[in-house]
Amino acid sequence: MILHTYFRSSAAYRVRIALELKGLAYQSVPVHLVRGGGEQHSAAFAALNPAELVPVLVDGPVTLTQSMAIMEYLDELHPAPALLPPDAAGRARVRAIAQTIACEIHPLNNLRVLQRLEGTLGADAQAKSAWYAHWVAQGFKVVESMLSEAADGRYCHGDTPTLADCCLVPQIYNAGRFGVALDAYPHLCRVGEACMGLEAFQRAAPGAQADAA
Repeated sequence: MILHTYFRSSAAYRVRIALELKGLAYQSVPVHLVRGGGEQHSAAFAALNPAELVPVLVDGPVTLTQSMAIMEYLDELHPAPALLPPDAAGRARVRAIAQTIACEIHPLNNLRVLQRLEGTLGADAQAKSAWYAHWVAQGFKVVESMLSEAADGRYCHGDTPTLADCCLVPQIYNAGRFGVALDAYPHLCRVGEACMGLEAFQRAAPGAQADAA
């Protein structure tokens, strides 16, 4: 498998975590999202993914985009260890946590949105950081509430990492990059710390990637 990735992309980070949790071998192909205006905008990459976004997973004849779809593909193809619980209610809960992060927080704070705020709409660094912090807080309040409903588990859902943890850890990392305080989210922080105690999450971390240098 080949993963087109960028070390700081939270969407690519999610997929790296899923691959590492499942112990799947893959080749990383870095796509620098900033250098030269962004390598994702090159004709070669646009041919691979017309959305000009990472991650892209190439698995033999199959080319997949969108981190959530990729992770569920991996879970169906390599079901152990599972990223989703065996029961319908559990799967729905995990997907709800994951989608709160991937669909409600991340789209408003990803690179192209921040670049437009700054470059087109004239937001300065302070305004951009305030925008980021606002949407993280809105989403993390929801996630914290969801985690508090089942706080007996070590991870987002029970004692096994799931799709939700794959989404949560990159968002915590990004919040740290932007200086967002997490004191108001003790359950979220507890889960994040538990995840980062696992080698799979450590191997997937931005600082562990070859293109981080």
